[in-house]
Amino acid sequence: MKLSVKEFVKDFKNQFQSMYAYPYEEGSTEQLYNALGLLIKNYVSSNWKDTRESYIKQSAKQVYYFSMEFLPGRQLKSNTYNLGLLETVSKGLDQLGLSLDELAEAEADPALGNGGLGRLASCFMDSLASMAIPGNGNGIRYQYGLFRQKFVDGYQVELPENWLRYRNVWETRNDKSTCMVRFGGNVWLEENEQGHLEPKYENTLNVLAVPYDTPMVGYKNERVNNLRLWSAEIPVEEESNYLTIDATDPIKEITEALYPDDSNYEGRLLRLKQEYFMVSAGVQSILRHYRKYNMPRKNIPDKVAIHINDTHPALVIPEMMRILIDEEHLSWDQAWEITFKTCSYTNHTILREALEKWPIDMMKELLPRIYMIIEEINNRYVEHMLPLYGERITWQTAILQNGVVNMAHLAVIGSHSVNGVAQLHTDILMNDVLKDFFEIYPERFNNKTNGITQRRWMHLANPDLTQLLDDKIGKAWKSNPAELKVFKGYEKDKQTIKELAEVKLNNKKKLAAHIEKVKGITVDPNAIFDVQIKRLHAYKRQHMNLLHILHRYLEIKQNPSVDYVPRVFIFGAKAAPSYVYAKQIIKVINAVGDLVNNDPDIGNKLKVVFFENYGVSLAEKIIPATDVSEQISLASMEASGTSNMKFMANGALTLATLDGANIEIRDYVGEENMFIFGLTSDEVYEVRGNGSYNARELYQSNSTVKRVLDALINGTILNLEGEGDALFDSLVNYNDEYLVLKDFESYIQAHEAIDALYKDQKEWTRKSLLNIASSAPFSADYTISRYAEDIWKVKPCCPGKLKVQPRNEPMY
Repeated sequence: MKLSVKEFVKDFKNQFQSMYAYPYEEGSTEQLYNALGLLIKNYVSSNWKDTRESYIKQSAKQVYYFSMEFLPGRQLKSNTYNLGLLETVSKGLDQLGLSLDELAEAEADPALGNGGLGRLASCFMDSLASMAIPGNGNGIRYQYGLFRQKFVDGYQVELPENWLRYRNVWETRNDKSTCMVRFGGNVWLEENEQGHLEPKYENTLNVLAVPYDTPMVGYKNERVNNLRLWSAEIPVEEESNYLTIDATDPIKEITEALYPDDSNYEGRLLRLKQEYFMVSAGVQSILRHYRKYNMPRKNIPDKVAIHINDTHPALVIPEMMRILIDEEHLSWDQAWEITFKTCSYTNHTILREALEKWPIDMMKELLPRIYMIIEEINNRYVEHMLPLYGERITWQTAILQNGVVNMAHLAVIGSHSVNGVAQLHTDILMNDVLKDFFEIYPERFNNKTNGITQRRWMHLANPDLTQLLDDKIGKAWKSNPAELKVFKGYEKDKQTIKELAEVKLNNKKKLAAHIEKVKGITVDPNAIFDVQIKRLHAYKRQHMNLLHILHRYLEIKQNPSVDYVPRVFIFGAKAAPSYVYAKQIIKVINAVGDLVNNDPDIGNKLKVVFFENYGVSLAEKIIPATDVSEQISLASMEASGTSNMKFMANGALTLATLDGANIEIRDYVGEENMFIFGLTSDEVYEVRGNGSYNARELYQSNSTVKRVLDALINGTILNLEGEGDALFDSLVNYNDEYLVLKDFESYIQAHEAIDALYKDQKEWTRKSLLNIASSAPFSADYTISRYAEDIWKVKPCCPGKLKVQPRNEPMY
């Protein structure tokens, strides 16, 4: 978009005055942000309208990405940048005595996701638009989203995250596209005059689904896709019945919070209600929109691709069947062919306990018609498979098993494509978790390694690095990430190495100032910034990181002259409210931080920083300043990871097990340019399979392990109320489920290698440069191009400016 600074200044003044009826000089930061955000949205609006109309005019096939989470981060800078107006807006605000950075900080960071799943969905939204691929997001507009995390005496406390307290300038309420979603009641089938069986409903809870649309702005290509988030409201006809406040609670709670506590029946019931609400509203909206194409219903798969992001939206399959059979009056076989060809599924976990299962009784009570359809899908599947595969495989892959509805099985059976998100993850799905399905449907399985958008995680989060790259290799890498490989040619250039080191140091100084401001902890920017930021879960092994910090602390106390490079350990993580063990780990990390940070014998040799309320905006501050990226999950447990890709692109060196996408990072950058430790996936399976592992024996025989674990329970760490004992018990008395102690010696050795390398700053920075130069394959643009070509069969609606590497040619 072309706009002069003078034109922007005039537009901004008019926008502010029209909103508040007084000059911008009198506005608060929030008011100035609102005016700027709405002005940028106005600039977007014509492209948004034109994009929508062009898709209909060209009868373009569209992707609908269903996800319980979208974690977009702040959108002011991103939208302004993708419009090509960032420099113009920044200069215009400077002329007005305002700061774009300060106004951007006034934007709420939407808490609409918990971590990688939601952030991936948002990266994909950015890439779809930037590559001019017709794509839409479908999710929930949570009033509070994920909780706001607060530490009280080191313990996690969950508070409401009221991100909608002030207006969300990016969304548009779309009342003409509302849908009705039914829950509960009684349902039965009656034959109508045409001989069709029609469902009859009584005593249902009717919920009005109201869409809020948000523009997804493509990078300098005038394409604007749509993210549709649904809000649950009371239908008008229900209001006329004078419902009491208590009677409206079951409706309002549907879109109040992300992931309600599922440790009790009511919480699980609410989560199932959320999932169906999102799915039903989305499918109704899609099929209503399809009518604009004036094509037969059998052509739906030619114009619609619905993607199921993890099992949460798997009810797409029976809901689509319900509409096609009950409302469109298609036969079962016709409806099933359309549904199967339309739907595809990404699996995001190998944790069997994380593969959703719903009690049959719960499903019957809440979604009686949907359960009827699931039961019929299951019956037909079993009837078809029994003579072909026998009882064992048939019943192990059935949707209804042992009193539960297995949602992963529903997703696999009802989708034409099933993909993992890293090659190792996909291999494990095919050879273990979904092995029987792979035997039945080998053609459905494929891998699509995750990716990130460099526009947010490099261009915007790390402008100094972006400028350095522009100066050295030109700007083509911004629209064709494969051009980053040219940066490898500078690995022996002393001036470039010096400038890259200065970029990293400046980013570390900024983060150090932020740490001082929000945590009151003074850290040395010249120390190694060692970072682990991700959802807190035992398999991600934040507690192994904790044990190493304890080990390092005890070593320094015993021998103050030990040759350790000063280290700042940085954490950011939320634990699910009902996940007691994860919350105990948080408490112990904070207690160890208090111990280390206040010990005069330690000084600057060791610091521990645990940020509260980790989210996208905080990650944008941390990642550019990171030296060491901790990717230490037990091999075979992490599906992919995306923080590993963000750190790599910003020049951090990866400390990792060979898990998830860490393997592919190694393949591109070389094992010599990262730090690998621990068991491999095959070794983990062997150890677990032969039952030989004895954590207590290891504890008793290894003096290093024993000293560290004893510190959890002997009073070394102050202000614990049994949390140290809980960690000790899990690692020793309950045999260390995630093999922390088995990998611990290797982990310590990797950290010693980090210390040794960091002393040679030129060599460290050279390896940092090679990581940056090798990061292009993990662009979400490439990931989306493969989804579009292999799974969705969707093409760009108009020529995009981003270049997609030909599939037959290696990027490196």
